[in-house]
Amino acid sequence: MSGQERTSHGGRLLMGVTWALLLVGLWLWGREITDVRQAVSAPVSGDVAAVGRPQQVRLPIAAPPMGDALPQRLDIPGLGVRAPVVARGLDARGAVDPPPYDRADAVGWYAAGVKPGAAGAALMVGHLDTETRPAVFHRIGALRPGATVRVLRDDGRVAEFTVENVRVVARDRFDAHQAYGARHFGRSELRLITCGGTFDRTTRSYTANVIVSAYLTGTGL
Repeated sequence: MSGQERTSHGGRLLMGVTWALLLVGLWLWGREITDVRQAVSAPVSGDVAAVGRPQQVRLPIAAPPMGDALPQRLDIPGLGVRAPVVARGLDARGAVDPPPYDRADAVGWYAAGVKPGAAGAALMVGHLDTETRPAVFHRIGALRPGATVRVLRDDGRVAEFTVENVRVVARDRFDAHQAYGARHFGRSELRLITCGGTFDRTTRSYTANVIVSAYLTGTGL
């Protein structure tokens, strides 16, 4: 994501009192997260064209969920990403605050949701780019099933996730439950989300989201 006007934040998420209402809010977030005021360039970055190619990878079994702890850093070894995690909540209008644009190296975690490593699907969002350079999630579309994602937590432990799929979801085909809901009951899962598709100069927004789905397969110190 990129933008010159910072007064209108992306990442809208209306707060609900039930999971169903939360999913509706997340659907709105999924649409608004692609909004861009100015684009560095029209094409998206990352290997989006390769997303969804069949992969003959034997994935490990899921590890039991960990206890609650706050995320501090996100590591993606295959991409060279070592990003601080910023807890994000709702702004005065009831929308989720994305990571600030002046911290394009940071990953935003939806702090009212699941903690990474705990049961359920934890949500993390990062910018695709800024006005001048690629941002933290610039290349997550190049991840493949079997790739490792690590979350360092404030209890001194590391939640180790394995990527199971990477999808580019068009805004007009967005399914909140498929995108953000846990795939398996009781499993610890992680979603990494950024902009995708192509940049539409008419609407000043990207046409899709890139969603990386991973699940807990190990722990470390």
